Amino acid sequence: MKITNVASFFIIAIAIIAALVYGQSLLVPFILAVLLWFIMRKLKMLLDRIQWVGERVPSWVKTVISGFIIVVVINIAANILASNINNLAQSYPKYQPNIDLIINQLNRVLHINLIEMIKAQSADFNIGAVLGPLLNSLSGIMGNLFMIIIYALFILSEESNFRTKLEILFKDKNRHTQFDDITKKIEQSITSYLGLKTFTSVLTGGLSYIALLLIGIDSPAFWAFLIFLLNFIPTVGSLAATALPALFCLLQFGGFKEAIIVLAVVGTIQILVGNLLEPRLMGSSMNISPLVAILSLSVWGVLWGITGMILSVPITVVMVIIFAQFEATRPVAIMLSEKGQIDGGRKRPHKEEKIPINENSRRASRIIDPRSGG
Repeated sequence: MKITNVASFFIIAIAIIAALVYGQSLLVPFILAVLLWFIMRKLKMLLDRIQWVGERVPSWVKTVISGFIIVVVINIAANILASNINNLAQSYPKYQPNIDLIINQLNRVLHINLIEMIKAQSADFNIGAVLGPLLNSLSGIMGNLFMIIIYALFILSEESNFRTKLEILFKDKNRHTQFDDITKKIEQSITSYLGLKTFTSVLTGGLSYIALLLIGIDSPAFWAFLIFLLNFIPTVGSLAATALPALFCLLQFGGFKEAIIVLAVVGTIQILVGNLLEPRLMGSSMNISPLVAILSLSVWGVLWGITGMILSVPITVVMVIIFAQFEATRPVAIMLSEKGQIDGGRKRPHKEEKIPINENSRRASRIIDPRSGG
């Protein structure tokens, strides 16, 4: 490999990383708007399955209905989240005495002076500091919600002219078909992932809400929503979704019994849904290696924080699909995939190979046909 090629590679890589870091405020809302557009298209497809809706209701009306459903869901979630956070903030002072109870219990069990050091610093403990990064990411998304909706509306307005633009842009029919296949694969993979992941996350959050409500934890709706949201983060999210409500139980009850119950019950729900149900539903549709998923989680987490962690899987799936279409990047797609099996769009040339055969058949038929003069 030439030194100039290596230098070009590093320059391009540094430029891309700099664009991702400094363009975060522009790129993240746009990516979220694209995901919102995918969700709206999925809702429209579900509406089309309803016989009287699919046949009689115009497409733009179904778009409005889908957008209205999303706005209502977001508004309900934001109100529940805001009210529960406010309740937790008001209830926090009554949890302070329980910190001393926990430390005394640890002192009796462990008999080490390290607990005294923890006790000396315990007054500075604040649950807001623990949940701070996540709440900042949520507030950032909510703050950009108006911009995200605007982006999504403009994407919807461009959707009707998108096919026409592609036909003008790609005059070569094969290139146009290849690009059309790529967009369809991306849409199918992302909508499938978002739909199934949302279903499993809602199921996990709903079951956890019932369990936390029965245990008696304060603001169970907040913790259920937190579990729902964190389940979009691969591996690490489910661990954090189990640990955070358990740690809060230590503050609320001042003992380990309820915390252990939360760990056991919520952890069991996570295992049953995440390790048994979710793989059966998704199968290998995502086609990314578990190691790649963790590395992607780390990289996008460093670049874009918790929002990047949530977006890490969709972004990696899109990268695998795009890289698989070009010879120069196919090795990268193979390494990113789960088992090295990728669809690089090689099936289509076989159709072109049949053309000479059909032409020969037509020529043979003209020779045999008496009307051809042969």
